[in-house]
Amino acid sequence: MNNLQWIALGLLAALGGAGVTVFGKLGLEGVNSTLATTLRAVIMALVMLAVALGTGQLGALASGKTHISARAWLFIALAGLSGAGSWLAYFAALRVGPTAGVAALDRLSLAFIFLFSALALREPHSWRGWAGVLVLLAGVYLLASDR
Repeated sequence: MNNLQWIALGLLAALGGAGVTVFGKLGLEGVNSTLATTLRAVIMALVMLAVALGTGQLGALASGKTHISARAWLFIALAGLSGAGSWLAYFAALRVGPTAGVAALDRLSLAFIFLFSALALREPHSWRGWAGVLVLLAGVYLLASDR
């Protein structure tokens, strides 16, 4: 994958994330945040199943052409649990808090990812990356305290 592809996909992901926040905030009016998160997850699961079926990935898994190791299953399950917890907390915060503030705090995940990638994955980062984390932290503070 070339640089433009991952950048374009990353921007599409950011746009989708913005839609989750704005549409989610609008959809939470009069709806319990856990129920809203559950419904969102069901819709996402149906879309993902359709894509996996349409691209043949589920068929390849079912027929044994694709193998997923126990280690991969473990980390996929942990990612799913982490995502579910994150979205439950996100929608609960969105229900009671300011949209931009909640989204800003959620973006602290970038700082956590940067730190965890250095500690757990041993990925090297330059001074520019560490400076970026500091700027990100300042930006999150400014956005979250904008009242």
